Amino acid sequence: MIINRLATRAVSTAFRQRAAVQSTAGFHSTTAADAKVAVLGAAGGIGQPLSLLCKLSPEVDELSCYDIVGTPGVAADLSHIPTKSSTTGSLPSPVAWPPKHNGGLEEALTGADVVVIPAGVPRKPGMTRDDLFNTNASIVQTLVEGCAKFCPDAIIAIISNPVNSTVPIAAEVLKKHGVYNPKKLVGVTTLDVCRANTFVANSQGWDPKDVDVTVIGGHAGITILPLFSRVDGAKFSDEELEAITVRTQFGGDEVVAAKAGAGSATLSMAYAGFIFTENVLKAMRGEEVTQCAFVESDLTDAEFFASPVKFGKDGVEDVLPLGELSAYEKGWFDKMLPELKKQIQKGVDFVNK
Repeated sequence: MIINRLATRAVSTAFRQRAAVQSTAGFHSTTAADAKVAVLGAAGGIGQPLSLLCKLSPEVDELSCYDIVGTPGVAADLSHIPTKSSTTGSLPSPVAWPPKHNGGLEEALTGADVVVIPAGVPRKPGMTRDDLFNTNASIVQTLVEGCAKFCPDAIIAIISNPVNSTVPIAAEVLKKHGVYNPKKLVGVTTLDVCRANTFVANSQGWDPKDVDVTVIGGHAGITILPLFSRVDGAKFSDEELEAITVRTQFGGDEVVAAKAGAGSATLSMAYAGFIFTENVLKAMRGEEVTQCAFVESDLTDAEFFASPVKFGKDGVEDVLPLGELSAYEKGWFDKMLPELKKQIQKGVDFVNK
């Protein structure tokens, strides 16, 4: 799993406007070698920089932006950037009688190969990701219903928090529509890896591109478990290990507090979401890609779990074994698992209430 190497290469090649690797396998768009990415929530704090990075990527041929406001302007702005991808921006269809389906969402999703969902409200000081549940759960449910109808074969990457609950929500929605495929539903936990890599590099005086920390569990507080014992050459005292673990787990709180009510982690999350998305596209074109993701898993008795995952042309190809944990990591693992299962069940119950 070489996420940092993939990340560095992804961004640098995007800015050089490298020609995309051509392939005829693995895509559902009208042209086999073309990749369509739909960003749902594209006018938001994460959605706009995420859409910008996707526009710069040589792996993206068509970028479709959707939100409840602002997306025509976002798409028009992005369309002036001289890269090969086309850009469209859609809004929900006006309310009509008799009621009809959302034509704007249909336009955004039809033919999509990858759907990235950062839509939702951000955290404010004092809020946990779980505090966002009621609002963001409904948003994710509605958007995934659209995916089930208009792009049932697309890979769906969930960024909207709380990921530990919104991914199970998406799974239950897809099951109700008869189109659930565990290989094509993932929660994006890449930001946890980015934070862990950055914090280790800073503490050791290393270049972050040379660090690759495996982060397992979920994507909220103590459910985030960085496996620092596997970082070759890193040396921590007991106090330092505790501090860097907790900082990785609650790195989002650090940003929320620093923004003082103006939002949560948007730029770093957009970067992480872009890296994840571009790596998925590369895997669909035949490259070997392994990265951490929150997926349906039998590694533990939690239905979903974040761990190193091998991606291929059809999405998740293999969930890799966890391997041995240190005694310190085992302690966190035992504390994390009941909380993770509780958050997963909350998502399942939301759809089936």
